[in-house]
This record gives sequence, structure tokens and C-alpha cells, in this order.
Amino acid sequence: MEEWGARLADDRALLDRGSTAERVADILRQRITEGVFKPGTRLSEESLREALGVSRNTLREAFRLLAHEGLLEHQLNRGVFVRLLTSADIRDLYAIRRILECGALRNLDALPPESAGRLRTAIESADEAAARADWGAVGTANMRFHQAIADLSGSRRVAESVRALLAELRLVFLVVADPRALHEPYVAGNRALYELLAAGDLRAAEEALQRYFDDAEKQLLAAYAAANR
Repeated sequence: MEEWGARLADDRALLDRGSTAERVADILRQRITEGVFKPGTRLSEESLREALGVSRNTLREAFRLLAHEGLLEHQLNRGVFVRLLTSADIRDLYAIRRILECGALRNLDALPPESAGRLRTAIESADEAAARADWGAVGTANMRFHQAIADLSGSRRVAESVRALLAELRLVFLVVADPRALHEPYVAGNRALYELLAAGDLRAAEEALQRYFDDAEKQLLAAYAAANR
């Protein structure tokens, strides 16, 4: 079994004989975004079935779900691979994020207390992770912050769309050589954005988020190009 087999042993305990493809997809999605399966990795159907103890049909349906989300791709006569995104994919992801996340702020009347709490928790998690130089965890906290921004829309479809976009974006993070340089600037950026929202300056918050995305896209494209030379 592959080296990751031991990592999936605990996951098998979360499943049972009646586990659905959605539950299997949840586990694989989490492991992909954690970097257990790197972009470009071929996923062995037999090894995964053995590790997770699921049927071929269940695993194949989980693969189909993750391919629909953009995390996996089927290559003819080669198998199933974790997607390796392109620079064009990054530009497209940020174009959609501007529409959805900035739109969530544009249509907001006031920051709800429960949403403020989720944003603060994400910021505090990022601060704690940065203090121990756990830049992967900083990236995860950043994703939670932006998911909370999307949730301000009050739309289940917007929230689900952003969740899928952020999962795709993690595929890019996994191949960038310097995660600290990638994630550290946005610890302060998220806090500044939260402070504008908490103060009720929603227009300034939307404008700040637009600039935030412009800077992030440029930085990520440059880092991604360097990592793929």
C-alpha cells in the first residue's frame, strides 16, 4: 500500500458498509486539500478501495463528484489524477470570487453578530497558526475567513460555490514553494477587512476586498509560475 495508506486507516473507521459516495468524497477532499495527495498524483483505485474498505462503485462515484468540483480529472487510459491547475485556472477562480464574495458585501445591510464571530474566530486561528509558523494552518484559516464572507450572502448556492472554489485554490497553494510568503500578508489583510465590516463601512470593505483579490491574484500567479519552472 502507498505511504498514505496509514493516513487513511483512521478515515476507514469513519465509514461503514453503508457509506455513501458523498462521505467518501468528503474524506478524499479533505486529504487532497491537506496535501496528502499532491496535484498531479494518480489515485490508485485498488489501493484506495483497500484503505477505505469501500466498493468500486462507491469509490468511482466519489471520484465523479470530486471531478465535478474540479479537484480530480480522468485521463483517458491513464486513470484518475489530482488536478494540476494552470495560470488560466487561477485567473478564472479569482474572477468568480470577485463576483461572489464582493457581491456578498455589496448586498449586505449590516454585519450580523454570528457572522462577526465566525470572522473573528478565523482571524484568531490565523494569528495562532502564524505564531507557531504553521503556514498551512494559516492558509486553512484564510479559507474559513473567506467562506464566512461568502456566507454573508445568505445564499446556499453562493456558499457552496465558494466552498468549491476555495478547495480548488488549495491545489495551487500545495505547489507553491514558499507558503509563508504566500499566506503571511493576508493575516493582517483579513483583520483590516474585518475591522471595516465591524465598523459598518461596507462600501470601503468591498473596495478593500477588490484590491485584496487583485494583489492575491498577482502574487499567486507569480509564485505559481516560479514553482512550475
